[in-house]
Amino acid sequence: MKDYFKEPKSTSISKKRIATIIISVIIFIAIAVFIIVYVQDIQFREWVDTNILQKEVNEDKLATIEMIQDENVKVYAFAQYIGILSKNEFKIYGSTAKEEAKVAVDISNPLFYANGRNLAIAEEKGQKIYFMQDKDIVWEDSIEGEISKIYTSPNGYTAVAITGTINKTVINVYDDKGKSLFKTFLSTTRISDMTISNDNKYLALAEIDTSGVTIQSKIEVFSIEKAQIDANNSKIAIYSIDNNELITNIQYHDKDKLICMSKDKITAFSLEGNKEEIYNNKNTKTTFQAIDLDNNVVILEEVAANLFTADTNVTIINTDNKKNINYTAKSVTKELYTYENIIALNLGTEIEFINTGGWLVKRYKAEQEIADVVISGNIAGIIYRDKIEIVNL
Repeated sequence: MKDYFKEPKSTSISKKRIATIIISVIIFIAIAVFIIVYVQDIQFREWVDTNILQKEVNEDKLATIEMIQDENVKVYAFAQYIGILSKNEFKIYGSTAKEEAKVAVDISNPLFYANGRNLAIAEEKGQKIYFMQDKDIVWEDSIEGEISKIYTSPNGYTAVAITGTINKTVINVYDDKGKSLFKTFLSTTRISDMTISNDNKYLALAEIDTSGVTIQSKIEVFSIEKAQIDANNSKIAIYSIDNNELITNIQYHDKDKLICMSKDKITAFSLEGNKEEIYNNKNTKTTFQAIDLDNNVVILEEVAANLFTADTNVTIINTDNKKNINYTAKSVTKELYTYENIIALNLGTEIEFINTGGWLVKRYKAEQEIADVVISGNIAGIIYRDKIEIVNL
């Protein structure tokens, strides 16, 4: 006869399940508490960043590129590489400081512009321009006149501003294969900056006219598609700027929103011409500002910490949703560097790398004053007279 009174095995399984649930809940609560304390307690966050997340690095503890002391050496960061230009040779180094490639370029006084994998190099006041992707030259060209400014888009469209011709300025736009798509001519104004939209549909030019009593600035927008058919009738918008307001930088963000920076303010224009002021610094002690970030702008303001010292208040504004994020550096910033979603603050003997979310990415500490820094989205080079130290971001 079967024994119907045997103890069911489900009891032990239920106990295991309960224990698993309890342990999971405890782990979840511990993680939640850790995150809350990390976000709200600055001292705890500093300890975690330094001792657990290893976000702090020191001079002489990193991969180093030895460099000959020569004032003609030019250093630039792009993609995941550090490039060094010397004697018409562009050497490319990876994150371990190993030389990975070198290319010959007929350039001694370079203009650089990087965007993602793309790098444009041109001879300032010269004729040569090269376009690279990663470590390879995709195309090169020689132009008539003198190159004064270059820009390349995330998708590889490149604009070149040319002076020294019968026109005040000529803009030549190339596609990603090096085909010249069109030229536009400016007879009375010079270019302070230019940019191409992320979808390669629009070219925007910040123009300055100094021939009158007051400085006149304006921004003209051209349809790249229309310009390939009829460059003379490709202008689709003109944005007016207040008298004596000098536009220094322009940059397309997502949704074809054009961000414009002058000394006193940062403004956004929609494609329809709607104007929106993002930031006005007339009544603040603004030391630096930049707009060439991914859908964000950054403003640095010096604020007194006590009677003898000052901090740097960093305000990051998302140009899409207008959300503000604040970060405080416990020193005065001597120089600002930006690229994609990375913001680097030169504090003298320290560099703080933060992202557009307001979080510390890396802190670099040196025994001496830091002269210069180059950054991309993945790598930074700390430049000294005889070496470059590589910081992986």
